[in-house]
Amino acid sequence: MQIVTYDPRYRSDFERLNRAWLETYFRPEPADEKLFRDPQAMILKPGGEIFFAIDDERAVGTCALIPHGPNVYELAKMGVDPTAQGRGIGAALLDAALAWACSHAASKVVLMSSRKLETALRLYRRFGFVETPLPEALLGAYSRCDVYMELPLAEGSGPG
Repeated sequence: MQIVTYDPRYRSDFERLNRAWLETYFRPEPADEKLFRDPQAMILKPGGEIFFAIDDERAVGTCALIPHGPNVYELAKMGVDPTAQGRGIGAALLDAALAWACSHAASKVVLMSSRKLETALRLYRRFGFVETPLPEALLGAYSRCDVYMELPLAEGSGPG
């Protein structure tokens, strides 16, 4: 398995992998649909990145870093194919995303999640993310989100 950055041939996998968990636990919201429609414009063009876990030439996991102000990125849209879960793919994606954030002078990575996603929350905590109150500017961004976490990055630091 390898982690790669965005390649247009995996564009549909970004949506497929995220729809799988969204439709299992929730339902896609307008903000999700906007990202799925044009991830290049919504994530890459503003200075973010999309990562894919590739196993045997097939995308089995994905996540994105979306810019949220100076030196802050949001970890978003992390999903792993149900048939590939339990193999450390989420951790490998998070490792790659945090390394990329550090190499792009990020001072902090933030995320929004749900208490329903216990496995994901355990992973985030293992990497050092700490739950904090949701900033007012993000209230209502997603109806499913009841957890906001931050990971401060020291200058020149590497990931977990």
